[in-house]
Amino acid sequence: MDYARPELLADTGWLAAHLSDPEVRLIDCGFLDAYNRAHIPGAVGLPVHHYIKEPDPAGGPFGVHVMAPAEFEALMGSLGVGDAETVVVYDDDSSRPATRLWWVLNYYGHTNVKVLNGGWHKWVTEGRPITFHAPAVAPAAFHARTNAAIRASAEYLGERLAAGACQVLDARSDDEWQGTEDRGNRRAGHVPGARHMEWSRCVDPGDLRTFLSAAELERLVREAGIARDRETVTYCQAGVRAAHVAFVLALLGFEKVRVYDGSMREWANRRETPLTLG
Repeated sequence: MDYARPELLADTGWLAAHLSDPEVRLIDCGFLDAYNRAHIPGAVGLPVHHYIKEPDPAGGPFGVHVMAPAEFEALMGSLGVGDAETVVVYDDDSSRPATRLWWVLNYYGHTNVKVLNGGWHKWVTEGRPITFHAPAVAPAAFHARTNAAIRASAEYLGERLAAGACQVLDARSDDEWQGTEDRGNRRAGHVPGARHMEWSRCVDPGDLRTFLSAAELERLVREAGIARDRETVTYCQAGVRAAHVAFVLALLGFEKVRVYDGSMREWANRRETPLTLG
């Protein structure tokens, strides 16, 4: 069984053959201190927190919702990403930050994005070249074209839940799901009726950190109780692990998938939003 959308992944061999391709932009989505120590040749480092959120009015590292269009345009332009290039994203965290940028790029209309399967771990394990030199990048013009159909707000999720019109997938840890870990939120628990599939289960835990096979991912999704013919809203704490499982669903050919960008950082800190335990 093959992935329904294999074009969403880039293999390390394919990337090695395209490192000098002027139509390919490679972005390291990890933290800058790790990027500065070593990265894949030609990669640019993401100069903002990899959650890619709006500023936090309280002074924290990131806010609740996705970065605004104008700021994202400036960010991508500074990294040499225009409207036409193929963007390849990777990280050293089982593709968690990389799939967040994959989702944000798609949200702002740039769908020509690939996630490097296995990311930094597979690249290094295979003994491929690395460097600490940052490339010189010419600024580009990136134009954001918002695709609201892949994002859910708290209001949207509340309305769809009340109408029984969507299924909800919780990508958090077991402790967060069960309510024994509140991540500093006012309340703990999960969205009523949600299904649970921890994001990390979708990646091989060995040295290569590649996504599981299509058959294995299909089994995980089926065991979680997610039906292919219904709209799915994914969430976590801040919309990053939610993007990871949304990417998995996209790989499998699921349509009508939205990421609840605010996730529990918003939902669990409101008073009117329902939560359940157990």
